[in-house]
Amino acid sequence: MNPKDVHILLVDDERDILEILDYNLSKEGFQISTAGNGRDAIANAKKSVPNLIILDLMMPGIDGIETCKKLRKLPALEESIILFLTALGEDESEMAAYHAGADDYITKPVRPKVLVSKVKALLRRINTTTSPVITAGKLTINRETYTVQYGEKDLRFPRKEFELLALLASTPNKVFTREAIMAAVWGDGVVVGDRTIDVHIRKIREKLNDKTLQTVKGVGYKFSL
Repeated sequence: MNPKDVHILLVDDERDILEILDYNLSKEGFQISTAGNGRDAIANAKKSVPNLIILDLMMPGIDGIETCKKLRKLPALEESIILFLTALGEDESEMAAYHAGADDYITKPVRPKVLVSKVKALLRRINTTTSPVITAGKLTINRETYTVQYGEKDLRFPRKEFELLALLASTPNKVFTREAIMAAVWGDGVVVGDRTIDVHIRKIREKLNDKTLQTVKGVGYKFSL
């Protein structure tokens, strides 16, 4: 994706942080807008529909977690990527961010070059094609023919295992919560236990015979490259 076609919304109550982020990302060619609080961020996002939102966790009024939840309820932002940027590094804060709908999490202070690299990596997740084929590392999945090739091996998966693998591989390194997996693979109207997901993950791992499917404790799973 060309940087000039990417709109990034920066949300932080510290003006100097916004200026640093704005300067470094604008220099890369990205289109930038800013907001100093959660309410302004939501209003801005409704109008501009950013591709990526960099969101501070600790803000007065509506904090980052609540802002993220509200943003995720907007249908137009379904494909937008949300990156939390915060000084807090506790596991509980990270888990809360993921459960709220964040795609990734990075702690302050962050070097500008590191942030730019993270942003570019996240933007590669945006799917700009309607191709039924998913390619992630050595894995190739064809959603039309229900075939899976891993390296030189042709693998066969039952439907639910196939759909679960395709979901995780569709956006490598993104953490999918158990709730998101249940909704995408089994549907909102079907109740399945955590053990059901764990069993399917274990069977997929056995067939891939590697560590690409990783557990994020207390949150869910991701396909790691």
